[in-house]
Amino acid sequence: MVSLITLDVAGTTVNERGAVYDTLKSVVEEALSVTISDEDLRPALGANKAEAIAGFLNKFRGEADPAEVERLFLEFRSKLEQSYRENPPVELPGVVDAIRRMRAAGMQVSLTTGFDRGVTQMILDELGWTVGPEPTDTVDFAITSDDVSTGRPAPELIQVAMQRSGVTDPAQVLAAGDTELDLAAGMNAGAKYVVAVSTGAQSVEHLATFPHTHVCDVRDLPELLGVPAIQPAQ
Repeated sequence: MVSLITLDVAGTTVNERGAVYDTLKSVVEEALSVTISDEDLRPALGANKAEAIAGFLNKFRGEADPAEVERLFLEFRSKLEQSYRENPPVELPGVVDAIRRMRAAGMQVSLTTGFDRGVTQMILDELGWTVGPEPTDTVDFAITSDDVSTGRPAPELIQVAMQRSGVTDPAQVLAAGDTELDLAAGMNAGAKYVVAVSTGAQSVEHLATFPHTHVCDVRDLPELLGVPAIQPAQ
């Protein structure tokens, strides 16, 4: 039985209209005077954003000075926050209802993201989502890049969610995401369900070429897991 659901944020549970990758691309292009192709951007999809910036520096300059990584990351975060203020992210259709149903069925739900804690909290505040164990909270946990030493494809985000939830058996875990790195992290964690969603950065046709177990958007996860609908109060 699945006891823990781990869900990526941007593109999986939240529609932020591609702002994160547009911002990342523009910051790096301006700083390095380069043009980043879609293929260049692929390793950044679903990745820890500071690690993604370091990857671009290594690719285009042959080295990644930590001070420059930090400077560019802070610039990226500032511009992303401005973008979110101007065009706030919104929850993807049916996601909150699906999460509510899975939690009502006894499953714990954790967000997992390559964003840092500050950006993640800004998104949660914009959505009005809360984190905690109460039935009125949206999700049980939110695991960010600040909580791990290594980003995806390493499984650490999922493993931290398991630790906080008390789930020790990966066969009780479902991991869902919209990028190949999300899928790789789920497979590396040994999750029973590794679910590719169609709502984000990469097409399901592309994602289907990487190891996964299911293709299913978050709003349809309750049906995948056989979770009953919540009955209205009498």
